[in-house]
Amino acid sequence: MKRTILLSLLLAAAASATAQGILGGHVTGNIQLDGQTSRADSTIGATALEEGLRLNARADVLYTNGNFSAGLRFEAYQNPLPGFNAKYKGQGIANYFASYDGSWLSITAGTFYEQFGNGMILRAYEDRNLGQDNAILGFKVAVRPVEGLTLKGVIGKQRYYWEWGDGLVRGVDADLNLNSLIKPFADSKTRISLGGGFVSKYEHDETILADNPEYKLRLPLNVGAGSVRFDLSHGGFNLQAEYALKGQDPNAVNNYIYRKGQALFLSASYSMKGFSANIQAKRIDNMAYKSVRSESGEMLYINYTPAITRQHTYAFLSIYPYATQATGEQGLQADFMYKIKKGTALGGKYGTDLHLNASAICGLKTNAIGGKGTLGYDSPFFGLGNLYYSDINFEVAKKVSPKVKFAATYAWQQFNPVVEGHSGSIHSNHVIVADVTWKAAPKHVLRFEAEWLGSNSKYSTDTDDKRAGDWIMGLIEYNFTSKFFVSLSDQYCYHDGIGNYYNISLGYTHKATRITVGYGKQREGIICIGGVCRQVPAANGLTFSLSTSF
Repeated sequence: MKRTILLSLLLAAAASATAQGILGGHVTGNIQLDGQTSRADSTIGATALEEGLRLNARADVLYTNGNFSAGLRFEAYQNPLPGFNAKYKGQGIANYFASYDGSWLSITAGTFYEQFGNGMILRAYEDRNLGQDNAILGFKVAVRPVEGLTLKGVIGKQRYYWEWGDGLVRGVDADLNLNSLIKPFADSKTRISLGGGFVSKYEHDETILADNPEYKLRLPLNVGAGSVRFDLSHGGFNLQAEYALKGQDPNAVNNYIYRKGQALFLSASYSMKGFSANIQAKRIDNMAYKSVRSESGEMLYINYTPAITRQHTYAFLSIYPYATQATGEQGLQADFMYKIKKGTALGGKYGTDLHLNASAICGLKTNAIGGKGTLGYDSPFFGLGNLYYSDINFEVAKKVSPKVKFAATYAWQQFNPVVEGHSGSIHSNHVIVADVTWKAAPKHVLRFEAEWLGSNSKYSTDTDDKRAGDWIMGLIEYNFTSKFFVSLSDQYCYHDGIGNYYNISLGYTHKATRITVGYGKQREGIICIGGVCRQVPAANGLTFSLSTSF
């Protein structure tokens, strides 16, 4: 009750003061509402929502005054949108904090987000589209004793829907910029940064039986993970490396084995006018790190394993998104961009952009040692297991005239259903996308999109994967006066599959407010962002979204 009253007072104050002048400070915030209806549709597997309408809503309020800031977030899930965990059902203040940020000291009390390096030992973050929020409730301190050196410390418990996990998370991190610290190198073209961190989680003991039920596992109450990182750049060249090591951490994700975890991430890039290249590599081995060992779902992850596959936006290119396998994987990604100069035969009047991307992710080669209560397996560092995912895509983008531009993409993808917990052979997909934008008049833009997917997969009732088969898609979108848009699309499986997914969307934007409404069918599948995924059920009905900021 007290939290709800506090929120109401802050919102009223913000409105009456037009977000200005409260005790010499400044109030800002945003509100977002997302709703969905669905009726039964046996063809696509959609079920009717008993409530008729489901709604996710949130309101963020931030007050700042000089070096001081405070904020809170009110959330309501009545009931959670399809695909979000039912444990979100309810409403209340989910995030609240007070923070001071000075020249050499920063401190936050309450809920906060933080990341050490690439996140391989600590990443507390939120993604509202995935229903992911592992915020930490506690204290965060950052100290900058000298220029070029930042020391951080965190302690607290992680969010678990409307509660807080039992595990206690503690961590320290150091980041050192040698160019800032060593004055003779301040103007050097070579920039070097070093960093490292250590995170420990404490959790009380519990009774977990070994494979032989006569024995109880001896569980470590404190599990630590450390990392070191390196960043070097010179001109257009950049090299990043990070290595993490995790202690024995028997948990539900790894079937309570005692093998230590490790992770390695490498990235090298080079850029110059008209050209850029980036190559990434990683190896992940038993790095599922949670503050509650018995949690097997998407919540309470302390860390994050970076994804090194391209994040596609087109429908058929992302129909089989890749979910990072924290238990073990290794892979490579290469990305190249080149701009053909203007005035050349291939560049034409405006130049031509070329983009080539390729990635391959495999499992680890493992030799089984035993089950629960053992080291589990051993794995040679350079041994390759089964292919999980591969993607080769090539894109050409060109401005044809002051009013017309187009982009065309071809991709060949392979997807192993084992990464989603299913059996079956690897799916091989060919995808072609054509995208044309025409500026019909000032502030009037018409866009056409056509996609084709050819696959060796066939729909069967055993797997019930409604993505299988060969597909075609068409989309037309019209934006006018920079405020309104309307789009029509249809995805149709014409061979070896089922489904016809049409959709119409309308949108209106006025200053900081945006409203969108859509009606149509949604295919069952998975949404992934940065290798983190959630299941999306089939739906047939209305969707709407309203967002505004002040």
